[in-house]
Amino acid sequence: MCTAATYKTKDFYMGRTLDYEFSYGEQITITPRNYEFDFRFAGKIKSHYALIGMAFVAEGYPLYYDAVNEKGLGMAGLNFVGNAAYEEALPEDETEVSQVAQFEFIPWILTQCATVADAREKLAAMRLTGTAFSEQLPTAQLHWIIADKDSCIVVESMKDGLHVYDNPVGVLTNNPPFPSQMFALNNYAGVSRKQPESTFAGVLQLDAYSRGMGGMGIPGDLSSQSRFVKVAFTKLNSISGEEEDESVSQFFHILGSVDQQRGCCEVTEGKYEITIYTSCCNTAKGIYYYTTYDNHQITAVDMHAENLDSDQLICYPLLSKGEVRWQNK
Repeated sequence: MCTAATYKTKDFYMGRTLDYEFSYGEQITITPRNYEFDFRFAGKIKSHYALIGMAFVAEGYPLYYDAVNEKGLGMAGLNFVGNAAYEEALPEDETEVSQVAQFEFIPWILTQCATVADAREKLAAMRLTGTAFSEQLPTAQLHWIIADKDSCIVVESMKDGLHVYDNPVGVLTNNPPFPSQMFALNNYAGVSRKQPESTFAGVLQLDAYSRGMGGMGIPGDLSSQSRFVKVAFTKLNSISGEEEDESVSQFFHILGSVDQQRGCCEVTEGKYEITIYTSCCNTAKGIYYYTTYDNHQITAVDMHAENLDSDQLICYPLLSKGEVRWQNK
């Protein structure tokens, strides 16, 4: 499972966790402006916005999990198993509607759109198909969060069609569908960052028996609905300085509130979900920060330090091994 979030201080940040029981060998991947995308049904794009994000590169093609383009628009795909449904591809379709395969949805949007408003226009004339990348890489069941510094939306393709929702909290996890996730926040309307006051019953004198009891009642389990509530509360109540170091640090603390530890979430016999990586991208500067399960030191890749007019992918393997910094040796 996964959690995505946005955060705004002086700059706008977007990132996510990838929670799974194994890695596909994903890498930090920069797609320069002149890398040619040959979309299955929507034609070729030879010149476009540059991207940076996390991708599994298969046969020279970046299968992005999450990415941000040079204009500051970001997008991430999260598991939506059991609810996601895509349309059949129509090879002979001659309408002006663009057919886009699920695996190419992120680059199709981010290569062409500078804002969420641009993305909405593309979505209004798009059919999202279930076309697989290959026999070895079948179609994933996903939904998506798309955001810029001014707005945020969620895209869900289901049996009854393609849905686009405004996302006022800037958070997404997995199931249930987004409207149900938002509705569940009503159950926590009374949660506060302040020390709790006794409202249980007038005949009882109940005391706040400890400091640090703000957020009393927020769920702490690893289910997608609980993670949505917890990250929404954490993000919307977060306070940090506006400088880069403080903003990035706070973002990792926001998503750190739903870290998955090995052994706590068994998905099959002897297999456990862990937070494989956590990312945070400064969308204005094109800097992609990340940590991994065994390496909590923040590592950064700056897309603007590369030749963005190239036509070749630029990839950096994850630094997954942590090191202890001794102060007295």
